[in-house]
Amino acid sequence: MSIYGVSFDLVGKQPIVLLKTADGNRYLPIWIGHPEAAAILMKLQGATAPRPLTHDLLVNILGELDVEVVRVTVTELRENTFHASITVAQNGAEVEIDSRSSDAIAVAVRAHAPIFAADDVIEESAIEMEGDEVNEEAIVDQFKEFLDHVSAEDFAEAEAEELAEDDEEEER
Repeated sequence: MSIYGVSFDLVGKQPIVLLKTADGNRYLPIWIGHPEAAAILMKLQGATAPRPLTHDLLVNILGELDVEVVRVTVTELRENTFHASITVAQNGAEVEIDSRSSDAIAVAVRAHAPIFAADDVIEESAIEMEGDEVNEEAIVDQFKEFLDHVSAEDFAEAEAEELAEDDEEEER
């Protein structure tokens, strides 16, 4: 997958990262938080912060420990929330680390690691565009159609779950 772009949901003003399959015109829209959108966009645009941001710090620490980010994978869509893993390697051994998809993508951009998505995630959630030339207006139209079939409660539930997961992580 490659990052096609970061945009905003016109209805809820929520950031969306749009991943594109390498071998076709399928796009995976992932709603993300504003800080993660800013982190992804900043790196894509070549901008730097005066001090390392969280994702920069993580990649810097991994580098100092001689740990390589091998890949990130969007592994599943569960209860309207995308889940991901970051695969790292050290001394020839690979380890999968559970991650929010937005954080995994922000790390991948910084570590120049490839991004993958599980086949069932693509089958279930990707939007397919026909033809060789894809324009953003057509993708926006597809998003609008998708949004017509999704309720605000779906997004509220996903956001509440993400906040609960963040609270659990902070408590640990």
